[in-house]
Amino acid sequence: MTTMTDPLPAPENPGWFYRAEAWLDDKGKGAWIATMVLGFVFFWPVGLAVLAYMIWSKRMFSKSCRRSGRGHRNAWSNEREWQRSAMKAAAPSGNSAFDQYKADTLARLEHEQSEFENFLERLRDAKDKAEFDQFMDERAHRAPDPSDDDQPDQAA
Repeated sequence: MTTMTDPLPAPENPGWFYRAEAWLDDKGKGAWIATMVLGFVFFWPVGLAVLAYMIWSKRMFSKSCRRSGRGHRNAWSNEREWQRSAMKAAAPSGNSAFDQYKADTLARLEHEQSEFENFLERLRDAKDKAEFDQFMDERAHRAPDPSDDDQPDQAA
């Protein structure tokens, strides 16, 4: 199991900017937004600078500032990672016995999947047929409505 580590270690003697950034990260995204708004209220270039920094460091769009923008993974990177792992799984491992086992297992799973899909198709067809038969039985046993008379009146 691997854990995510900060690629940039904390400096031994952090400056005021690093300490302020760490403090805001601990407080969350709301603290960053409040800092940006106060920056715009008191002196607009400060608010603009905070906004630019939030966008540049990806704090504006991440779920939590506590991740501090480093190692942030979005949906696209997860999809790329999944595709990369799928390609890696399809590549031969170099162990011929394992590769043969993997090929046999994949072939068996594909066969089981196609059988299951055929079973589901037959099940859907049977359900549709049962519903249709039930509809036809109900229609046949339904009492004829007087408004459905197609025969002309003979009493006239």
